[in-house]
Amino acid sequence: MPVVSINGLKKRFQDQEVIKGLDFQLTEGKCVALLGANGAGKTTTLKMLSGLMKPDSGTIVFEGAEKGDFRSLIGYLPQYPVFYDWMTGREFLEYTGKLAGLTNKVAKGRAQELLELVGIADAKNRRTGKYSGGMKQRLGIAQAIIHRPKLVMLDEPVSALDPFGRREVLELMEKLKKETTILFSTHILNDAEEVCEEILFLDNGKLVEAGTMSQLKNKHQQAKIDLVFKENTSQYAEEISALYPVTSIKIDGEKASLFVEDIEGAKKLFLTEIASRNLPLIKFEISRTSLEDVFMKVVQK
Repeated sequence: MPVVSINGLKKRFQDQEVIKGLDFQLTEGKCVALLGANGAGKTTTLKMLSGLMKPDSGTIVFEGAEKGDFRSLIGYLPQYPVFYDWMTGREFLEYTGKLAGLTNKVAKGRAQELLELVGIADAKNRRTGKYSGGMKQRLGIAQAIIHRPKLVMLDEPVSALDPFGRREVLELMEKLKKETTILFSTHILNDAEEVCEEILFLDNGKLVEAGTMSQLKNKHQQAKIDLVFKENTSQYAEEISALYPVTSIKIDGEKASLFVEDIEGAKKLFLTEIASRNLPLIKFEISRTSLEDVFMKVVQK
């Protein structure tokens, strides 16, 4: 069942159209990544879905919304959340719970429950101004779900964190997938691949591809052979690729990636050629294209 359906969504700032007719649905119980480079329109899209910004045209329909008011159905964490530094973590969650319509008793109980869920119960009486970046993000996620929304939207939740804080938040998102639908924006492809079931590729305000991780990989992923030689890697890769149908070549420093359709046939021919010429091979690795390769292929169409 779709939690929300988006049709023909557009947004213009002065003479620049930044969102160019988005159409997609978010299904209950899924973790979905809104993936795109900086400036692709991710934050604008989330602001429209959260009601913080009005679209110029198009519709946003939430399942179960009464008279079009969907605020009780969503939770939102902006890219740069702001806290009252003088409040403790517990006080902040109780405060946001009451803002969301919870009674004082329910807000207190829910705040304690979420402090434990996000892993900062030991710091509940510490002022938020003393929290680390990772702790603040976890507190921000807790406030976004305190009223048990059907959809939680997180705008770049890990982009400003150090590796340790990033790992904490990604692990928390794995837990949240069991409770609610998640839509989070990111330009970090590895994060999307790690925690998401579905991907929305946004480029220049347009949705250029969408689907489950397996669907996208089956559609766009290619087999590749990575070669590294002691010297002249680019030259040797070009010569070897002329012997067998290669769809494309990517040179990255001293590594050459040869993309092929028939991996077994290419492997035998390439190894035979390298051995017969006694080329100074350091590395020969067979793999498949990453999510980053898929993204670059999609946006360059």
